Amino acid sequence: MTATTTAPIAAPSVHTEKRPSGRMRAWATRAPLLPALIFMIAVTQLPFVATLVISFFDWNSLYPDARSFTGFGNYSEVLTDAALRKSVWTTILLTVTVVLASLILGLVLALLLDRKFRGRGVVRTLLIAPFLVVPVAAALLWKHVLYNPEYGLLNGLLHYVGGPEPDWISNTPLLAAEMSLVWQWTPFMMLILLAGLQSRDHQQIEAAKVDGASDWQVFRYLTLPHLRRYLELGALLGSIYIVQNFDAVFTITSGGLGTANLPYTVYQSFYQAHENGLASAAGVLVVIGSIIIATFALRVVSSLFREEVGRA
Repeated sequence: MTATTTAPIAAPSVHTEKRPSGRMRAWATRAPLLPALIFMIAVTQLPFVATLVISFFDWNSLYPDARSFTGFGNYSEVLTDAALRKSVWTTILLTVTVVLASLILGLVLALLLDRKFRGRGVVRTLLIAPFLVVPVAAALLWKHVLYNPEYGLLNGLLHYVGGPEPDWISNTPLLAAEMSLVWQWTPFMMLILLAGLQSRDHQQIEAAKVDGASDWQVFRYLTLPHLRRYLELGALLGSIYIVQNFDAVFTITSGGLGTANLPYTVYQSFYQAHENGLASAAGVLVVIGSIIIATFALRVVSSLFREEVGRA
């Protein structure tokens, strides 16, 4: 009997790799975003800081050596000057009118497009088109193609039916700017509300109809409460833009006839009166108002995401 000897089995060598720490992994993940962050800060935040600094000075660009520090004097003038106060009121009136009108029209169009009919895709594309038009081009379209008292389309239709042919911009200047903005922003509201309509619980609606609920009752007690968040989102996002709107007022009325809103007043103070400090103070107030509205908009968006996740 021969003895067999077995060689001892060598223990496998364990190769340990030094893993990066959590902080290093976080920096490695964020590093590709740093150039975009630096660019955004340089383009947006640095000019705002410069505007904020200039707003504390009495600075007319025609007399650059005569500037002096005034503290909150420019802000006080913006809030107490009669013309500037009127521009603030015009901005509020313009924003509220445009947002409400575009929301109502957008809701009506969304309810129509939520139904199935032949050519719905084509109709939806045509209704979205006004929102894709450049704002200045849209204002020029309304000013010359629709409002012109001699060859405008509106007066042409009124002449055909034997009605009056007014000068729309001279007689109703603020309404002229509002109608242009409503035409452009109704498709945006329609898209938001149409997305809300398509996210409804259709089983709940069918159950309500089986129980004898009419179309009006379904809309009032089921559809409208469901659309509340979407209506708020559309109102807030629309307000952010309309508060800062300059194109329609500048192109259609040139700020005359009581249509000068706050952004146009900033333009007048800066480019016409050369009051850099006063214009900067008014611009800072516009930014602060936009940030407040945007904060509410972000809260509404986050609540919508939470509701969708809860349904999923």
